[in-house]
Parts: sequence; C-alpha cells; structure tokens
Amino acid sequence: MKTDFSTEHLQLFGLTPDNIPVYSYTLKNKMGMEAEIITFGATLKSLKFPVKEKLIDVVLGYDTLDSYIKSYNLPSAPYFGTTVGRYSGRISKGVFNLNDKTFRLNQNNNGNTLHGGGVGFGEKIWKVENITTDENPSITLSLLSEHLEENFPGELKVNLTYTLTEGNELKLEYNATTTEDTVINLTHHSYFNLDGHDSDVLNQGMFVNSDTILETAADGIPTGKFTSLNDNAFDFRTSKNCPSVIDTSFVIESKNAVAAKLISQKNNLEMSVFTDQPSVHVYVGGNCFNILKGKENTDYHSLSGICFETQNFPDAPNQKHFPNSVLKKGEEYHQKTIYKFENIITEF
Repeated sequence: MKTDFSTEHLQLFGLTPDNIPVYSYTLKNKMGMEAEIITFGATLKSLKFPVKEKLIDVVLGYDTLDSYIKSYNLPSAPYFGTTVGRYSGRISKGVFNLNDKTFRLNQNNNGNTLHGGGVGFGEKIWKVENITTDENPSITLSLLSEHLEENFPGELKVNLTYTLTEGNELKLEYNATTTEDTVINLTHHSYFNLDGHDSDVLNQGMFVNSDTILETAADGIPTGKFTSLNDNAFDFRTSKNCPSVIDTSFVIESKNAVAAKLISQKNNLEMSVFTDQPSVHVYVGGNCFNILKGKENTDYHSLSGICFETQNFPDAPNQKHFPNSVLKKGEEYHQKTIYKFENIITEF
C-alpha cells in the first residue's frame, strides 16, 4: 500500500468565489469500480460500476463546482453526495440543552435546524490528509469546525476516510473529537440510482431491515414514538419497488446484518448498506427545479435518486430515550458505513 500526502495526484475541480481551490481525486479498484471525491463538502461526485462492458454512474451530482455552490440556493437544497454535519436531520426549533445550558442554533427549515444549519459541512472546503493507492485505495479528508459555528458548542475536528475495497465496497469511516461537550450526527447524502444517474428509481427494488420507523409530526420532527411496520406501506422487510415519496427514519436493530438494499433488475446490480448507526433515513428526491443541470446535462427531478442516510435519530438531543448524541470532551466519535455493490439477480 502506497501512501501519498502530495497534491500531484489531485485534480483542480474549480475555484470558489473567494478563489479557494477545490480538488478532486478518483479512487479506482482492480475490479474496475471508480469513486470520485471532491474537497467541497467531502462530496462523492461520482460512483461508477462496470455494467455490460461500460461504466454506469450510480449517484447524482454536478459537473461543476459552481453548480454545487448554487445548489444550496435552490428552493430545497439537495445536498448531492455531501458529508452532512454538524447534526444531520432535524433539531426541533433549533434548540437543545446540554450541561444545563441552552443552545439556539441557526434555523433553516420551517423554524427548525436541518443538516447542521445555515452553512453545514457540505459547504465547507475539506483538507486532504492522506491518500493511499494500490489495493483498497483510500482518501482521508479533515475539517475543523470552530466553537459556536452555527451556535454548536466546541471546536470539532472531523476526519473522514473513503475506501474503495477490492470487494466493490465504498467504505466511509468518520472520527471526531471536540474541545467541549457537544452534539454530533454525521451522515453521507448521496442519491443512488442503480439504473444510472439519468434515470428514475421507481422500477428499482428496496429492502430495509427494520421493524419500526420514527413517528414524526407534520414538520418532520420526531414525536418520540415509534410506529410498527406490520401492515404498513413502508414495510420493506420484503423487497418491493421504491416508493415515489418517502422521508422516513427506519430503526436498525442489528449492527452486523444488512441494513438496507437497492436492487436494479435492469443492470443486474444490487447495493447493500451496512452501518453501526441506529437508523437509516430513506429519502427519494433530487429535484433541481429546472434551475440547475445535473451531470451530463441531466434534468434531475423528484424521483431521480434515493438516499440511505445512516445516522443517529433526528432530534436526539431533545429526546432522552433516543440513542446518545452527545460527544464529550476527551472522547471520540466514530461512525462506519459501507455501500457494497454486487452483480446479482434478485426478484422482488
């Protein structure tokens, strides 16, 4: 395994309005799979898998840095392929209490805080810390989030390593430390489409290894209750077609089993999701409102892709019976998610 800290293997992807360079790097395994990552938002720009002697791009994205930047001004930012933080999902009214102190976050979603607030980790320029080549190539990126950025306490240091294994797995490993007690919930926000990024997901199958979902109010904030999936339209314990509308947190009990799957009969391709997190938030979308073009001049719409956001529960800082979301000073946050790709024929 070769390690390279230089920038000679990085490609310039563009310059921000402040003339800050954004770089891209492509991981390639020996099976022909490719993953391109850009330093803007530690974003997965493309993920290509060999199908019928050609590479199929199975994630949504843009061809230019300008489009990624402008996407955050759309009526609903899509967060294509980004790393979401400091807290993914919604926090009710943008308020939480920690150590007998109230923190009031920047609100950016109907009076609540979504995906970290006004400017989250997806709009930050990450630093390349390490690149490894040969077998199981990887890239490690880091971000320093200042104390009280978006009004979150503590200076937070985050590392994210993308690894493309020889088993056709895209592995994401997050680590973080803080100078003060804080809350944290990081996730990956790619929109997957195994028929190709220029298609829709309705003919693809979905499986989710979950017995319950989080009950939510009309604004998407969890009520604190759980809904059984018995006799429920969102019961995907048996694979069936992707729904046209979903924005739901599925509770994942087993940390060793497959959490979710996406299946394309068209391309004989299956993606399995593994995670150590307590939930997978599933969301179908990708709409760019005919304002921005996607990769290869594609018009993305509300059925263009599906997200499998592996994470803690939304609003966990305000729900004592939800899994712990507090990272204490002196401790380390760790999150691991794997997206595994296989050629397989599965009926659903």
